[in-house]
Amino acid sequence: MARMSIVISLVALAVAGSTSAAPPEPLNVLFVGNSLTQANDLPAQVARLAAATGRSLEYKTVAFGGFNLEDHWNQGDARTALATGDYDVLVMQQGPSALPESQVDLKLWTGRWADEARAAGTRLALWTVWPESWRQGALSDVIYSYRQAAVAAGADVYPAGAAWLFAWQCRPALGLYGPDGFHPSPLGTYAAALVVYGRLFTAPLRVAALSKPGVAAKTVRLLEWAAAKSLERKLPASSRCGR
Repeated sequence: MARMSIVISLVALAVAGSTSAAPPEPLNVLFVGNSLTQANDLPAQVARLAAATGRSLEYKTVAFGGFNLEDHWNQGDARTALATGDYDVLVMQQGPSALPESQVDLKLWTGRWADEARAAGTRLALWTVWPESWRQGALSDVIYSYRQAAVAAGADVYPAGAAWLFAWQCRPALGLYGPDGFHPSPLGTYAAALVVYGRLFTAPLRVAALSKPGVAAKTVRLLEWAAAKSLERKLPASSRCGR
């Protein structure tokens, strides 16, 4: 009986070893956009956040300066990549699209890309950008435009612009713009990457692994809080502004 117990125990250990948690399957994402995606390499930052928390992101970026969704449709590289069926999520952006005619354009082309994505077995998401610094007051219109376009197309929305807005409400002088007053600073891209990472993986944001070298811990906490708030996470009042 003692020998049999040992055998059973060894078999149980072997089974447990063979069923231990395997590395998570990588999420495959196609990023399509313009220089707002290219600046500071947003997709690479999202991938680093994923790796820091034991997740895996594989991605391809198709981005050309000044392109909107229609430009990408006509140019063709993004459609060719999407047609492979290799991607779980297609993450797209164009310019601010705050003006009425731009809102119509964004809604139209989001719908076309959503149909194309569904045909390829891929989920479409828009990540919300921001206006130029001299039109900062139009940020609410940008947020509205992207959200409306996503809802109409049955797509997801990754509200990076909303995270910028919440961060500024706590610290108006926070340097999210780069020197040209439109493209993001490294901090601005990091704020956007937190939103994209948090929505792609439905992952918690306030964890030590996400700390950004060279940035004060209280600033990182503020951006984590702003990202979580933009994603409509339930947050205790005591955490306001990353406290």
